[in-house]
Amino acid sequence: MANMLDELNPEIREEGLDTNVIAKKIPATVGVGSKIFEVLLWVPLIIPGVIFLFKKIKAKNYFQQLEQKIQTNASQIDNYLEQRVMVLQNCAKLLDKAIDLDKTTFENIAKYRSGASDEARNEVQSQIDEISKNVSIAFENYPDLKAHREIEDAMKQNMYLQREITAARELYNDSINAWNKAIFSWPTKQIVAAKNGYTTRIPFIASKEIKDKARDVFF
Repeated sequence: MANMLDELNPEIREEGLDTNVIAKKIPATVGVGSKIFEVLLWVPLIIPGVIFLFKKIKAKNYFQQLEQKIQTNASQIDNYLEQRVMVLQNCAKLLDKAIDLDKTTFENIAKYRSGASDEARNEVQSQIDEISKNVSIAFENYPDLKAHREIEDAMKQNMYLQREITAARELYNDSINAWNKAIFSWPTKQIVAAKNGYTTRIPFIASKEIKDKARDVFF
């Protein structure tokens, strides 16, 4: 059998490849075969059926615990986002320029802290990235401001918090990956996931602002 990937005769994309996260939730489903499998466990002896029943209970507990972990990871991101908004708000005041910080940003952050959609979190992140860009532009346009210790410290805090957000998102994505793999782990977890209507979860999606900035020429 020939190699599926041949490094000596590769297909090359000269233009490169821009990848994106697909914001689609896929439900966990099982077919007739899985139902027959469950029934057959009870037919010859009761013991296999009982054992599988306990395995399903264990799987349900696993999903509940993992869901709490995902919630904790998301809350950590929210905490850093909130701190970053406060830092950027202070920067805007120090710069004393017309930098519009949408008053609903704090409301949105508070709204999804108890568990809202990933789409809402990404939307707020996009708003924060836009604010950060405006603050950075104002900071760069006025070189004399760089000597202002409070502004310099605030900009350093902004960079630090962005790194912490990135690290927190990696933990969040790890938990999301564990969930997405588990709901398709046949038979036990997938059967439990299907019966409870579980779907895949969407990992972190970078905002358009960040993607556009990554394509800029820095040197």
